Amino acid sequence: MPCLITSCIGRIPITEKSCVRSQRWLASPVTTRISSNSLAPTVTNISSLVGRPRCSAFDTFKVKAIGREENKPRFPPQHQETQPGKEYLMHPLPQFSDPNYKPSAKLHGKVALVTGGDSGIGRAICYSFAKEGATIAFTYVKGDEDIDANDTLTIIKEAKTSDSSDPIAIPADLRYNRNCQKVVDEVITKYGRIDVLINNIAVQYKTYSLEDITEDRLERIFRTNIFSYIFLTRHAVKYMKKGSSIINTTSALGYTGHPDFLDYGSTKGAIVSFTRGLSQRLVNKGIRVNGVAPGPVWTPLEVSALDNEDIVIFGSQVPMDRAAQPYEIAPSYVFLASSDSTYFTGQVLHPDGIIIIYIHESTCIFITAKLAP
Repeated sequence: MPCLITSCIGRIPITEKSCVRSQRWLASPVTTRISSNSLAPTVTNISSLVGRPRCSAFDTFKVKAIGREENKPRFPPQHQETQPGKEYLMHPLPQFSDPNYKPSAKLHGKVALVTGGDSGIGRAICYSFAKEGATIAFTYVKGDEDIDANDTLTIIKEAKTSDSSDPIAIPADLRYNRNCQKVVDEVITKYGRIDVLINNIAVQYKTYSLEDITEDRLERIFRTNIFSYIFLTRHAVKYMKKGSSIINTTSALGYTGHPDFLDYGSTKGAIVSFTRGLSQRLVNKGIRVNGVAPGPVWTPLEVSALDNEDIVIFGSQVPMDRAAQPYEIAPSYVFLASSDSTYFTGQVLHPDGIIIIYIHESTCIFITAKLAP
């Protein structure tokens, strides 16, 4: 019996016949369930789902690849006691650059503000943007991230094109509106405009019990992960012209959720909603708003949030059987900031190692596929 999926574009009938093509896409037989509640048709490869006794932020859709070693160590055990984490203390160091990357002046002449640009995905974004011709300003946490910030400044200066301006690193606690205003003012004073805003900072805490989510912790994670995005956007958009771009870093957890990362996942879901709503508000101004939702990525965020046992197997919970390196995520931001994506707004890219999730407003489809051997 067909059901109807309701969305802003109308009602789409889903029948047994219409599912045939989706079934062919999967690498093995599937169990298909289509809900009649007009919300969630689901195509799931049930036989391929394998749970893990340990926690990681992305094991909700664990798919065991044939021939892979289930308990093979991915990284040496390590944990940093404080957040934000420090990249220079990680082993191995995250890879921010791809030696095979060939820039083509996609961001020539643009000014980009990147929050959390000192390390992890933020550093990879700064490097890639600089290679593409952009002038870079990035924020960092004074004291905790001084060494990483200085390293990133050196990296950008070596990578930048001859006609872009020197980069600046701005120490700031972006949890508070007044500090976000100061950052924007400093960028405008230095460069005169902002063409690309990358909202990227985040903190993450593991939840062993609901009692762990104290009022102070909840305020810190929401102020860092979503308040800062809204505050910075409020101030930056005043100086952004037609053709400008805002890109928000969310997460696969914003879609899947996770029992051990309740508050973090909630902020990432909020970022998705903020991205979609803001894109509609700014579309008439010609400012595009999109997001990127990475899966597991080797960054300081992980070594400061996960314990030794989780780090050792980090990345094994996705079909690609490994965590991404930051340089593998950065091209998504280059694409969304460039003229290659002029018809993209309100969208989220998913470099997540095949946690395949499609959600469009009230239409919700989850597909998990096992890799072919």
